[in-house]
Amino acid sequence: MNKAILMGRLTRDPEVRYSQGESPMAIARYTLAVDRRFNRNGDENTADFISCVAFGKAGEFAEKYFRKGTKIAVTGRIQTGSYTNKDGVKVYTTDVVVEEQEFAESKNSNGNSGAVADNGFGGFGGGSAPSASAVGDGFMNIPDGLDEELPFN
Repeated sequence: MNKAILMGRLTRDPEVRYSQGESPMAIARYTLAVDRRFNRNGDENTADFISCVAFGKAGEFAEKYFRKGTKIAVTGRIQTGSYTNKDGVKVYTTDVVVEEQEFAESKNSNGNSGAVADNGFGGFGGGSAPSASAVGDGFMNIPDGLDEELPFN
C-alpha cells in the first residue's frame, strides 16, 4: 500500500502549468512545510519540505484557492522518478501525487490567535451567549431556563 497523509503550510503559492493537447489539464506543484513531531537534538521546531503535485481539478483548485502560508491536509501516494539535467547529472525526485486536498484551518484563524469570531448563538434565548474565552474553562455557559429545551439529559 502506498498512502501518504500530510498536514502543513504552503511554502509559496502553487506553480501551475497546463498540459498541451485538445483538453489541457492543470498540473499544480507546491511544497508543504510539515512540522516534525519529535526531534533528536532538542532543537527548535524543525520541518520537512515535501513536494506535492496535483493534476486536473485538484490542480485547478490549488491554483484558485491555495496561497503561501495556507495550512492544508493532503492525502496521496509517493512517487519517485529521475531525469538527467542539462549538466548530464542524474537527478532523483520524490513527490506526493495528490489524491485529496483540503483546508486544515478556517480562513480567519490564520494569524487570529484563537479569537472566537462567531459562536453561532447570537440572539438565541433573547441574548448572545458568552464566548468560550469568557468562561475560562473552554466550555460555553448555557443560559438559564434552557435545560428543558435541550435534546439530551
